[in-house]
Amino acid sequence: MGSISVIRCVYLMFLLACISEVGLGNTVFNVMEDGAIADGKSDNSKVFENAFNKACQSEGKNIVLIPQGTYMLRPIVLEGPCKGQVEFQIIGTLQAPTDKASTINVDHWITFQYIDQLILGGGGKLDGQGPSAWDDNTCSKDPNCKSLPISLRFDFVTNSKITSLTSINSKSAHINIFGSKGIEFHYIHIIAPEDSPNTDGIHIGSSSNIEITDSTIATGDDCVSMSPGSKNINIRNVICGPGHGTSVGSLGGGPNEEDVSGLTVTNCTFIGTQNGLRVKTWAKPYPGNVFNLTFEDIIMENVNNPIIIDQQYCPSRKCEKGDSQVQIHDVKYRNIRGTSSSKLAVAFDCSKSKPCEKIELNEINLIYHGVEGPVASSCVNAKGIANGLQQPQSCI
Repeated sequence: MGSISVIRCVYLMFLLACISEVGLGNTVFNVMEDGAIADGKSDNSKVFENAFNKACQSEGKNIVLIPQGTYMLRPIVLEGPCKGQVEFQIIGTLQAPTDKASTINVDHWITFQYIDQLILGGGGKLDGQGPSAWDDNTCSKDPNCKSLPISLRFDFVTNSKITSLTSINSKSAHINIFGSKGIEFHYIHIIAPEDSPNTDGIHIGSSSNIEITDSTIATGDDCVSMSPGSKNINIRNVICGPGHGTSVGSLGGGPNEEDVSGLTVTNCTFIGTQNGLRVKTWAKPYPGNVFNLTFEDIIMENVNNPIIIDQQYCPSRKCEKGDSQVQIHDVKYRNIRGTSSSKLAVAFDCSKSKPCEKIELNEINLIYHGVEGPVASSCVNAKGIANGLQQPQSCI
């Protein structure tokens, strides 16, 4: 047995011992006792909803237990507020359906809403069965494309912890956080093929005080993406790759967007990603602000665009030319090192009418081994300072 399996077994034994211990004041709602069938075929969504609702409406700390086995679930919404604290322990594997009715124009698979102090963990897996739906993703060609299910949604969830879970092959994004505050993610593993469409790892919007640590994200889109209203986001000790890196944006796509601020990315490693540390805005006339971002102690391994600000973001290459009105300022890059798979390792393409301001480059050491010549940087409408080692040579 491998070391990971041994650790997981010890964890599960500890968990089961704890929840069976007399005197802890916990009530356990085992889905098997409510009629769940762990055959990977039977629909268990009503059973899970009933177990959650009983736990949610009970005072004190209550545990919903999903033991070993494979449980098929159709899209479900687990909604509070709850009278006590709910702990959702997934030891087995949850499996998404593959039929069109549960997939096309459906925005979620498992959603938690309006819950305070949620605990979600157990070491189990969420299998989104994405290959059954990826051919239905037409968003790269059709702006009016139909939605596909996000595996795990947190809407208006506060003061909660999500730990020791694996999400594989989501049909769309793996995890989406909206309108939430004070959520910690630890020891999360996200896995999907590099060419899987729009399978973002963790997407954050209109949320604050979100922490993501000690996790691995290997997927087909952004490892972590932050849309308008993302504030005080801390990403630490995360391994990203494959994927599109960590992205702020895209921003400026519509009116009245909330600012993005207070992002810290530290001690992270990017391996073979399309981008490393990216800020992207549309070249549209909608105002916005991005500020107080810190990227520090980052390792790049064969990353195509290690450091990039793109204020002419246009994935379809059919966008109208314009001038972004999103103001980007106070962005710090400190101790960024490793290898670039392209000659242009640092690229700041900022807005002419709203130049990037107070950009700091400190101890940048990025190497390119390709045939195009020495590693280079490019700055357009970017203002700031450079300190310490600068490889490539700073253009600020």
